[in-house]
Amino acid sequence: MEFSHKPVLFDEAINSLDIRTDGVYIDGTAGGGGHSRAILEKLTDGKLLSIDQDPDAIRVVTERLKDYPCSVIRQANFSEMAEVAAKLDLVPVDGVLLDIGVSSYQLDNPERGFSYHHDAPLDMRMSRTGVSAKDLVNQLSWQELARIISRYGEDKNARSIARGIVKARETAPIETTLQLAEIVKSSVPAAVRREPGHPARKTFQALRIEVNGELDRLSQGLEAAFSILKPGGRLAVITFHSLEDRIVKQKMAQWCTGCTCPPDFPVCVCGKKPRARLLYKRGLSPTEEELEQNPRSRSARLRVCVKL
Repeated sequence: MEFSHKPVLFDEAINSLDIRTDGVYIDGTAGGGGHSRAILEKLTDGKLLSIDQDPDAIRVVTERLKDYPCSVIRQANFSEMAEVAAKLDLVPVDGVLLDIGVSSYQLDNPERGFSYHHDAPLDMRMSRTGVSAKDLVNQLSWQELARIISRYGEDKNARSIARGIVKARETAPIETTLQLAEIVKSSVPAAVRREPGHPARKTFQALRIEVNGELDRLSQGLEAAFSILKPGGRLAVITFHSLEDRIVKQKMAQWCTGCTCPPDFPVCVCGKKPRARLLYKRGLSPTEEELEQNPRSRSARLRVCVKL
């Protein structure tokens, strides 16, 4: 299967970077190279560092961007971008773009084990290394599984799903995506099974986030990106669910916050000054036209800040 991805809020994200022809930029989630190519087409003698942790993405993006002299490609997680860029002598940078989440390739390629729509080995590792979803569902206690499903899937049926998983594995190991999907389906109330969408969606999301350490990596990646921005540099982040968006929103708000002295103080004594400003106060959401073309974009949000 070809590595493809339908970029959400594509034009808005690229335009938000305010790309200079001689600037230095980082695409921290290169994927199939759509954003990277758009940035490279605006550069003449600048540089773009494209990063992805997925070896399939690196293989594809290396081929797709081979004719762009301003392109540099490295396999890494975006949380490591500061170290990677420093080794290449590419700091500070004029802009960083992060498109958080799973690509269409990863979701639609059965062998990657991200989707409950296909029967495949239960994997979900973006980097193809480390602990898999199969390891989690077969080794963790029901209490640990319930915590993961509740925290990262925000599923109110987390406890019953976790108990269902542990009971099922007593008979045989849980090894495939459809096995797990059916276990989840049989573990939730009948009323939930009648609701739109598959009842396993939140469990699969939760396991994927845990397997890849996504929220921790996101916090680390945001700090890394901001630390290497030039004054006036821009950080653009596209998220796809509320947990991610909350982290980005709070982090940017923290950077944009100035004096925290009580309002009745006659002068500032804390000395805190804002380190950034928001480009869009509430972020941007997809247009109705984009939603029709790509239903997966429904929960997407673009937030951008400018370093002061």
